[in-house]
Amino acid sequence: MWNPGSPPASSGGPSIQSQPGPQTITLDFAGDVHFTERTAKLLSDPATAFGPVSDVFKQADFAMVNLETAVTDRGTPEPKEFHFRAPATAFDAVKAAGVDLVSLANNHTLDYGRVGLDDTINAAHAADFPFVGVGHNVTEAYAPYYKTIKGLKIAVIALSQVTELAGPWSATDTRSGIAMAFDQARSVAAVKAARSQADFVIVFMHWGQEYKNCPIAAQKSIATALSAAGANLIVGTHAHILLGDGWMGKTFVSYGLSNFVWWYNDSASNDTGVLRVTMSGSTITKTEFVPAYINRTTGQPIPSTGAEAARISAAQAALRPCTGLASAPS
Repeated sequence: MWNPGSPPASSGGPSIQSQPGPQTITLDFAGDVHFTERTAKLLSDPATAFGPVSDVFKQADFAMVNLETAVTDRGTPEPKEFHFRAPATAFDAVKAAGVDLVSLANNHTLDYGRVGLDDTINAAHAADFPFVGVGHNVTEAYAPYYKTIKGLKIAVIALSQVTELAGPWSATDTRSGIAMAFDQARSVAAVKAARSQADFVIVFMHWGQEYKNCPIAAQKSIATALSAAGANLIVGTHAHILLGDGWMGKTFVSYGLSNFVWWYNDSASNDTGVLRVTMSGSTITKTEFVPAYINRTTGQPIPSTGAEAARISAAQAALRPCTGLASAPS
């Protein structure tokens, strides 16, 4: 007689193996990071440079930010107003914070010319830290980063859509530089190629108009094209303030994640946070905004609580209407 506390006796037929369901995966994204002026001193201890927000990243399976600086002590400043650069310990800082990948497709990576870009690439390689969005030529610049997480293969592409020095800074067949979204055909082709190789495709954008909290036409246009090409998730930075997010068909789009580890104390741009995307396999099941406020002394993003968290979260949620994005996939 079968004892309920024991497994039933085998009938002699084939055993049935339970099939594991899709695994839960969490992805974190945040905005612009550099180590200049007030944030430069944070690199005296790279292990703590990001401060307590590191605990947020370390809860995720994957985390990514925009590293908006040249990593160099050489080069000549380019003809532009603002110039950012940092020592090679910047890569130690992002690694210690729990960040897995940085985008370098932005309007500051070449602040010190192609000498500075070469140094940045070499410093990343020396630190064994992955990046996307730049390269020694156009093929490298548009190449995806691939990572398999709990059996799910993701691809990440980074593009810039900032007009400042876009022409001379763009990568070509014979010149190093940045992957530019202005080349829509190449950008779309990169997403399609990544989609053929991966289960889930992320595009990290540097775009928009500074201090404008609604996406401009150029952002909406390229987002539509990238979504149609197969991007599952599009995340953006650059405007220094938060922008809204939501669904474009089956693609989740976050138009702007604001500053993050930031050099300048500007009360208009101290609201920030982390976008957390939860997935079951390749299906996005939840998106949430984890609010933070940039400390006025250190430039570090401090996770918010209480009334401050409620205020920032409400302000970010209120930005959806002008995006044209939906509250659910379709």
